[in-house]
Amino acid sequence: MLELQAHDPRAVGLVRSIQSGDDATLQATLQSEPELAAARIIDDRGVARTLLHVAADWPGHFPNGSAIVAVLIAAGAEVNAALRQGTAPETALHAAASSDDVVVLDALLDGGADIEAPGAVFTGGTAMSDAVVFAQWRAARRLLERGATTTIWQAAALGVLPRVEECCAASPPPSAADITNALWHACRGGQRTIAEYLLARGAGLNWVGHDHKTPLDAAHDSGVADLIAMLVARGAQRAAGNRTA
Repeated sequence: MLELQAHDPRAVGLVRSIQSGDDATLQATLQSEPELAAARIIDDRGVARTLLHVAADWPGHFPNGSAIVAVLIAAGAEVNAALRQGTAPETALHAAASSDDVVVLDALLDGGADIEAPGAVFTGGTAMSDAVVFAQWRAARRLLERGATTTIWQAAALGVLPRVEECCAASPPPSAADITNALWHACRGGQRTIAEYLLARGAGLNWVGHDHKTPLDAAHDSGVADLIAMLVARGAQRAAGNRTA
């Protein structure tokens, strides 16, 4: 497999074409040097990205993204290749989910990306995990539309009550910690109905969870007033460092 340092002129040219949306130049380059389609570009941290990762990575939303992805896949880029030496073995689909880039996400799925491929940051899970962890709601909902499965906490964040109920009815049922974690994510996603359902199942109201925030802190991030009011009425508190006078 060809590996190019980021400062290599070929790498510079490929990145420029991809991020500027110049699919004609990209296609011509790949036709003249077909081996470049499977190349990895090594950055100064030693992370080896495929060209599809370049098209999908943060901040994403590069012009002509769908056509760029199509050119790369047609030229032989491996759509499910994982990052090497990064914080997690994410695929390009994970990167698109993390960037909330629905256009590139759709193009990758249309090109054969595995919607259930593992490798997410923090959880090791699917692209859905990255979308929800980073609150990239458009990407998360598109993944749901495209058939992605959800865990209880992902379904809670997205307001999918039937899936949350299904998870709770499973044998064995989710642990108390899982129920509380799902409540936290429901609050971050602004999902009052889900939050009430999980509280009725014993979720911890004042757990200090992700980012050192309680469910009430997460609800404040969502900005959903009736959810915040419901939590406060039940005795919810904000974490010490997040309280205001």
